[in-house]
Amino acid sequence: MNLHLENWKNYVTHLECSKTGNRYPHSEVIGLSDDDAPILVKYDLASISKELTKEDLKLRGENLWRYSELLPVKNPENVVSLGENFTPLIPTPNLGKGELFVKDEGRLPTGSFKARGLCMAISMAKELNIKRVAIPTNGNAGAAMAAYAKRAGMSSYVFCPDDTPEINIREIAMQGAHTWSVNGLITDCGKIVREGVEEMNWFDVSTLKEPYRIEGKKTMGLELADQMNWELPDVIIYPTGGGTGLIGMVKAFNELEEMGWIDSKRPRMVAVQSTGCAPIVKAYDEGNEAAEFWENAKTMAAGIRVPAAVGDFLILKGIRETNGFASAVTDESIISAREIVAEKEGLLLCPEGAATYAAYLQEIQSGRISEKESVVLFNCATGLKYPMPKVNNFIDCKSNIDYSSLRA
Repeated sequence: MNLHLENWKNYVTHLECSKTGNRYPHSEVIGLSDDDAPILVKYDLASISKELTKEDLKLRGENLWRYSELLPVKNPENVVSLGENFTPLIPTPNLGKGELFVKDEGRLPTGSFKARGLCMAISMAKELNIKRVAIPTNGNAGAAMAAYAKRAGMSSYVFCPDDTPEINIREIAMQGAHTWSVNGLITDCGKIVREGVEEMNWFDVSTLKEPYRIEGKKTMGLELADQMNWELPDVIIYPTGGGTGLIGMVKAFNELEEMGWIDSKRPRMVAVQSTGCAPIVKAYDEGNEAAEFWENAKTMAAGIRVPAAVGDFLILKGIRETNGFASAVTDESIISAREIVAEKEGLLLCPEGAATYAAYLQEIQSGRISEKESVVLFNCATGLKYPMPKVNNFIDCKSNIDYSSLRA
């Protein structure tokens, strides 16, 4: 994979509290800010715009590291990669009259978009000489961290709710992480990680509790703009649990505008949650700037079953700044949407990805989205990791076969 190592240059100026704007040095290990808020990486965008052109990018490989000037890793020797190539932007002409695309993140290493954030977090952990990492997960983030930590020679500790899909738990363990099931939600797993920091001497890589996962996730926005020739879609529909990707894409678009690569037009960001766990939707509908803890969170789409997001205020800010909205869909509509997309387009979405199509159908009906708008749905993981309906058809090859019975 071409990482253009010979031209590597770092443009990070500082780290910044997302609430207060207080500055922190880029060279130190840090989690949340002194105000318990997520920390954002800031770059010298003026210098980047002078020294990098869109034409330069065309000479580089189609992978996440193509955008190295807008990423935090200072020394390319610290890049921890498993082959983070572009994911396809797939037209779906059989799903509706409008211009509808699926950005299929399931093609990334470990089969999900979590590879983007965790490859960056682990690369920066290597750069900062961190040897042990820990994470709470509903599945895919733990798998990604386990794989990249193993690649980097770090020890990793992963804590999953006990109803996490079994394939995810086995995947995490097989990739070398110390893995535990926990009789609780991801917030309970997060408490275990947080309270074990001092005794276990691990670094907490929870969503938005360190500055660098968001920098990996923002490459979804950079890559999408690049693939669409720097003309952004009208709407992006994104499955939202911790919301790092939504926040990251908004950050990416703002940086590209400041560099002069795109104009001020933004996709309307639509955050999708399940009706069984919809704290962001509730906060958006009520006009609040932060979300309340969602009691008794339950949904078959485990990745969006996050009852409290540390970056809730940033998710809501990103939605409102782009004139987007938040939408909750039922588990029944998620299951139906997954079946429709598989049948009509041959795309096997994960439940969280299917939730975006369920939301698209729902909001076409409500009028909040028009069929005239260009829309991108994010499928965040391969559907192969999740249970599918059982097939009961059987043929006895030792008997005469009635072929007429096989006709659909």
